[in-house]
Amino acid sequence: MNQASESGDDRRREFESEALPHLDALYGLALRLTGGDEPRSEDLVQDSVLKAWRSWDRFEIGTNCRAWLMTILRNTFINQYRRDSSRPSRVDFDEISEGPGAGTLYDADPEGRIFDRLVNAHVIRAIQELPDEFRVPIVLADVEGLGYQEVADTLGIPIGTVKSRLFRGRKRLQTRLHRFAEEMGYLP
Repeated sequence: MNQASESGDDRRREFESEALPHLDALYGLALRLTGGDEPRSEDLVQDSVLKAWRSWDRFEIGTNCRAWLMTILRNTFINQYRRDSSRPSRVDFDEISEGPGAGTLYDADPEGRIFDRLVNAHVIRAIQELPDEFRVPIVLADVEGLGYQEVADTLGIPIGTVKSRLFRGRKRLQTRLHRFAEEMGYLP
């Protein structure tokens, strides 16, 4: 066996041991970003792993491989999102009008941290039902924990647009989740 094939085998073994154990985490993030679209999530993970393999020589062994892979996946998703959303979708303001007591939930938690306590099937479903222009900033900010500026940089949009989309997306979520929050005892 020559040295080139030995180094190729070593590279493959390194990749398999460092990167492949994180496939479930990547798929989970992909599901959240795509709104639960399983085929789209599978494609996103596959594209991301392929990009990671192609860039493996630039990965520094011993650093956080999971974070590196998630960054690749997030950037792949964002690039697809940018391509697919060349013009903004229309927003019906009747859909985001305040429902009963929706202001109470937002006032109690202006940064959207309520998701830390309420994450379950109801919340995930409500997030998945949001249009991409609201879901993506909410996933990046409230689920992945990125700051406003990081979300703006990631999406390539002004920070004011991020704040607006987060506000409107959270209002939609609050309206949908108000009754559930009452039943769970988060609201009186």
